[in-house]
Amino acid sequence: MISPDLGLSRIEATLGPDGLQFPDGEHLDWEAIKEISSSENNCFTIKKGRLEKIVVFSATTNRACSLMPTAGAPTMLVAGFTMHRIKGCDPYQDTLAKMKAISPLRGVVLDTATGLGYTAIEAAKTAEQVHTVELDPAAQEVARQNPWSRELFDNPKITQYLGDSFELVDSFSEAMFDRIIHDPPVFSLAGQLYGGEFYRKLYRVLRKGGRLFHYIGNPASRAQMSITHGVIARLREAGFARTKLFPQAFGVVADK
Repeated sequence: MISPDLGLSRIEATLGPDGLQFPDGEHLDWEAIKEISSSENNCFTIKKGRLEKIVVFSATTNRACSLMPTAGAPTMLVAGFTMHRIKGCDPYQDTLAKMKAISPLRGVVLDTATGLGYTAIEAAKTAEQVHTVELDPAAQEVARQNPWSRELFDNPKITQYLGDSFELVDSFSEAMFDRIIHDPPVFSLAGQLYGGEFYRKLYRVLRKGGRLFHYIGNPASRAQMSITHGVIARLREAGFARTKLFPQAFGVVADK
């Protein structure tokens, strides 16, 4: 039994002298099997009988986006950075920890950084609507090829936007959202999404009594301590009444 969709299901395939034969007629020769087994950081797809890595180069950021396997759900690799925690948990467990930080997820939810869509998919299980923003068309294309991201494109409760969250948030109505999940790329890739001006924009679109989760990174690491302290200070300056470190999810929760 093997999985054709990165662990979501199992099927029987036939191993023969020429390679691996799938029930749907697709075939992998030994050379392709060897390439897959020797590549720990890549996921693959078969297109017209050819094996291809799931990698898309971004004209927006001049970086490559690729799908990286883990013990559970895959993550995205951008400029050498994984977009989820993968040590001690898998990407979906990482997502669930963020959801728990601002539960219950209800009403209208804003997800400022779509990525593979795990946050939007999980939020849509309990929220009425989810609005999710992705900067990079290349990242969106990687998500399309990820079996774990199917609901991102199929769930009618999820509305996707392609653009820069920093600018796109201005188009949303005041007090539109009950919950905001802000899980930006690392500071070195998207510093503007850690700034006071952006926090004021998020404050404007969050309703009174609403809650924001801001992923930062491991608060116990020296590299993240100064970033965490700065984030908390700027959130307070933006108007958030209460901020609380949520180390289990590597982030901060802020209430309006």
